[in-house]
Amino acid sequence: MVKHEMMGGRLHVYRRPNSPYWQCSTSIDGSNRRVSTKQDSLARAKDFAEDWYLELKGKHRRGELKSGKTFKFVAARFLDEFEVITQGERSPVYVAAHRRRVNLHLLPFFGDRVITEITPGLVQDYRIHRMKQAGDRPPARSTLHQEIVCLRQILKTAERHGWLPYLPNISPPYRSSPKVTHRAWFSPAEYKTFYEATRERARNPLNSRWRTASENLHDYVLFMVNTGIRPDEALRLEYRDVAVVTDGDTGERLLEIEVRGKRGVGFCKSMPGAVLPFKRLKERNNGQPADRLFPSFQRELFNTILDELKLKFDRDGQRRTAYSLRHTYICMRLMEGADIYQIAKNCRTSVEMIETYYASHIKNTLNAASINVRRAKPALPARKRSKDIDGQAPAKKGRLAAAN
Repeated sequence: MVKHEMMGGRLHVYRRPNSPYWQCSTSIDGSNRRVSTKQDSLARAKDFAEDWYLELKGKHRRGELKSGKTFKFVAARFLDEFEVITQGERSPVYVAAHRRRVNLHLLPFFGDRVITEITPGLVQDYRIHRMKQAGDRPPARSTLHQEIVCLRQILKTAERHGWLPYLPNISPPYRSSPKVTHRAWFSPAEYKTFYEATRERARNPLNSRWRTASENLHDYVLFMVNTGIRPDEALRLEYRDVAVVTDGDTGERLLEIEVRGKRGVGFCKSMPGAVLPFKRLKERNNGQPADRLFPSFQRELFNTILDELKLKFDRDGQRRTAYSLRHTYICMRLMEGADIYQIAKNCRTSVEMIETYYASHIKNTLNAASINVRRAKPALPARKRSKDIDGQAPAKKGRLAAAN
């Protein structure tokens, strides 16, 4: 490595064997600092190094020079930890999404800053930067929220290792309560229209090669609305996870399903309407115990039928997807008066989620007898009831007899 000293040995300019550019380094207040000059000429590299050194000294005298781990270093440590420690608990897709947020958005803005320089004001500057950077199509609220979640986890990593004295408050200012909207679902009439259309497509496909796909989609729709499982859970479902049983409480034939999803392994009891679609799937596809019920989701056919029926969007402009079948199951159960706690257990979610996103727009969950309660008016005292219209009490019975 070729090395040159400057400023009485306090500044060094050097070049590594495999690099065309010169580097410079110095030590200030016990902290070693280095940077690339981005110059392949030694003379220009020395000029850059001298200016850089004098600027650092000036910042040091004014107390503006921060020392500590950089955001880039902490972010790399976070990604290494997150990928290893959450293995088996977080999907590879979720981990890859965090890595993408760090590399595309967080590092270009925070990368060279010392981790202690990240303040609530700087995070607010980042939000403004992201909104302006996108131009006419700013990122959605959920997109920006996920980036701030990733940033907060990086700051927690720094705090955990002692590189950050405390975790700053990076919650968004001026935030009002977001409008709670219900999830896109199919009303009973819309659901009937939809499954009748999928049934017709299964009986008369546009091309004979698509018959099996059309039949599988029809059974998928019926299965999902009668079980309420998530689309990702349905794609993981194997035939050995499903059993046709006679329920001891109702005496009905239904499915007991062992569900593997984002909350681990859970259990689900279907509506009786899920039994026939399951049997048809097993017979049609010659399903073996380890085979998937739904190896793939016929998304294109699903959307085509919705477009033909003009049901792709609900009246609020929300897009209907495969998740809408799960939402339909929950809403229909609420409309039939099912216990909300039992629905939450069967769907592997919380009562709070159901109350917020489903029960709020189901009129059947409102009990008029409980709402229209009227408090009984207290009875008037006997003395007050017996007064004359002019407010004077009538004469006693004996006095009236004497007058007559």
